[in-house]
Amino acid sequence: MTAGVLGEMTVFKKVGLALVMLISMNAVASNQFTADRITERVAPAAAPCVEGQECKDAAPVVVVVAPVAVKAPSAKGTYDVKCFACHGTGAAGAPKLGDKEAWAPRVAQGIDALYEHAIGGFNAMPAKGACSDCSDDSIKAVVDYMVENAK
Repeated sequence: MTAGVLGEMTVFKKVGLALVMLISMNAVASNQFTADRITERVAPAAAPCVEGQECKDAAPVVVVVAPVAVKAPSAKGTYDVKCFACHGTGAAGAPKLGDKEAWAPRVAQGIDALYEHAIGGFNAMPAKGACSDCSDDSIKAVVDYMVENAK
């Protein structure tokens, strides 16, 4: 017959358990878990002074945002990110980059036809190759890059 969980514990374990309980009760009884103490511990480290608000001895914070020039990706960069999936593998019949034989009949149609097909879509290729954030000029630059690699 078993004597229960506490009956099976050694004296050493019972003393350890009592010590842990005593420490826990002291922590709870101290002020570290009071609402005021918790609010103080999670309060922000600084209180910025915002224009239009009354601030206590704080100098107003002035944030200056400088314009950042954003450089458009190169034609190769756009190709690598947006066009490689089809034109690097030949998916859905797309002419591969550098495949002179596949590009020859397309180049023969003229650059304007290639631009029109690339921007508006043609056969299995969706408009702009499904690159909704690409401008017409960036698509034309990629077409130029691909044609150059087919010569």
